[in-house]
Amino acid sequence: MKLNEMLGTEFPFIQGGMANIATGEFAAAVSNAGGFGLIGAGGMNAEMLEENIKICRSLTDKPFGVNIMLMNPDADKMAEIVTREKIQVVTTGAGNPAKYMKMWLEAGIKVIPVVAAVIMARKMEQCGAYAVIAEGTESGGHVGELTTMALVPQVVDAVSIPVIAAGGIADGRQLAAAYALGACGVQLGTCLLASEECPIHENYKQAVLKAKDSDTIVTGRIGGTPVRILKNKMAREYVRREKEGADKMELEKYTLGSLRRAVFDGDTETGSLMAGQVAGMLKEIKPLRTIFEELDSSAKAVIGSLN
Repeated sequence: MKLNEMLGTEFPFIQGGMANIATGEFAAAVSNAGGFGLIGAGGMNAEMLEENIKICRSLTDKPFGVNIMLMNPDADKMAEIVTREKIQVVTTGAGNPAKYMKMWLEAGIKVIPVVAAVIMARKMEQCGAYAVIAEGTESGGHVGELTTMALVPQVVDAVSIPVIAAGGIADGRQLAAAYALGACGVQLGTCLLASEECPIHENYKQAVLKAKDSDTIVTGRIGGTPVRILKNKMAREYVRREKEGADKMELEKYTLGSLRRAVFDGDTETGSLMAGQVAGMLKEIKPLRTIFEELDSSAKAVIGSLN
């Protein structure tokens, strides 16, 4: 069964829960365009999440969900909010959602954790996850070590629940490859930064469009907090300090507020411009609906040509 049939959407695409980007408005826009929109609670507190759920509901009658970054100080409150608000789907990242699973499953929530390794996928299946998102290191933001090409088929072989592929998917060839690897659909992030509806600053969008194939870098790999972003002054300085042995506290202080500076202020020098390796494939700003239609139709054409 394809992801769109499972979630009641037109296309088998789920939008990544990008912190400070995946607002209630953006999630609604994605759902209205035929995908599955997610409110990214990573950059929010509990009150902001409640407000964004209200906003999303006011703008769409289509299905949508919430992504909870489990390291968020308000994660416990957010877990209760999505239960109380009867959110259809919850995706999770940066931790293990096991302590919330009983409450969520009893509320009828489909829980879809993001995983970066087979061992976590198996744990999530045992906890009662509806599906897992196997996210490769090509993706933007927080990353694991395994590539999508290596990770997805190993997760597919290891679990009996549906697997959604993420990381490095921006055109029909990559979508067709995800299906070939056994995925039921895909999570999209970087390619949606280049949408008309995406609320990031225009400078951020232009930086994504200008990016070449090798213009991303992973910061925090040495310290165990790897994040893929576009290369800029902040990224290069971070990696330099990291290699010189700067401690985690110093590095965190250096990057404090950097994502917000990128998203809201358009600071492309000292802002954290989270983007995946497919940024080099993005050449123009398009409506979400066009992005989804082109992905879907070109994947079908690729599969047809292989047959």
